[in-house]
Amino acid sequence: MVIGCVREIKDNEYRVGLVPGGVKALVDNRHQVVVQSGAGSGSGIPDEEYRSAGAEIVKTAAEAWNRADILVKVKEPLESEYPLMREGQILFTYLHLAPLPGLTKALLDRKVTGVAYETITRPDGSLPLLTPMSEVAGRMAIQVGARYLERVNGGRGVLLGGVPGVPPAEVIIIGGGVVGMNAAKMALGMGARVTVLDKSVAKMQYMDDVFGGRVATLMSNPVNIAHAVARADLLVGAVLVPGAAAPKLVTRAMISTMKKGAVVVDVAVDQGGCIETTKATTHSNPTFEVDGVVHYCVANMPGAVPRTSTFALTNVTLPYLILMANRGLAAAIKQDPSLAPGVNTCGGQLTCAPVAEAQGLKPTPLAEVLPA
Repeated sequence: MVIGCVREIKDNEYRVGLVPGGVKALVDNRHQVVVQSGAGSGSGIPDEEYRSAGAEIVKTAAEAWNRADILVKVKEPLESEYPLMREGQILFTYLHLAPLPGLTKALLDRKVTGVAYETITRPDGSLPLLTPMSEVAGRMAIQVGARYLERVNGGRGVLLGGVPGVPPAEVIIIGGGVVGMNAAKMALGMGARVTVLDKSVAKMQYMDDVFGGRVATLMSNPVNIAHAVARADLLVGAVLVPGAAAPKLVTRAMISTMKKGAVVVDVAVDQGGCIETTKATTHSNPTFEVDGVVHYCVANMPGAVPRTSTFALTNVTLPYLILMANRGLAAAIKQDPSLAPGVNTCGGQLTCAPVAEAQGLKPTPLAEVLPA
């Protein structure tokens, strides 16, 4: 097969979908790899490293898209890239289709097989291709939250860890999954007072054990969320329903009770956000205010630390990419069924039920559209 990799064009997105080690592995498996010139520059990977690993460097994204049987990216295609997609092509990337009906329609109209990193699901329910970026985003949520709490950045002027005689900041994290766990680790490490809300008793018991009681836990319900939000200096939205739009757990009325200059970081923004006042922002213009509360809602947070993020991501995507290239999608799914939930679109049909529900569409079972 021909594997293509292009330079990301989303605002300040410096990650890349393939590293030279991945190129070498694919070439060793007798595949061709075409990489757009400059695709890896944002992650500190020059063209020569790809060329030395066996890739062909092409000048334009259009050439890579046109030749690729499998096009590997990091972020979902933007509107300018829609015309480059073609029928029968496999697009392997983060898609986050639930809040993106336009992209969903483009994939269906062009009969592209969209395999989404974020919905590949192991039998135990874990999300192996989402986990590393969730780890990055959870840790970054505290870094950026601490920065925007500074008065020069519009915040309350609160030091996250406080100092002797002055209390630390209150960090409230809604969701105790991978993002929430990593946010809690960072916030604790910086000396903050940390509370995590989740609806799973087992998860709260686990967090209590892991953090030795240093993290307060609360059952996630509207009353507890409202009380916690009101006292937050930094509020982190860390809720995920795989493939589906995030539930709006924090209302506009709750935001209005927060302290002036408090900070919201909604990591769930890729799936529409778990906070009613969320709207997607970019690294170029990352924040806005609602009722005096600073909102940071950048939809590609890990893109700000591309060197770390690229290698962490490709560590987990490469085995799936090689499997699909070696076996074809149908045989790859038979060998590793965790791939099946990753197929969001196929043959002009929407095969991901949570995306269909979010957009008011009818899903088609994958078995009906994927050739045996």
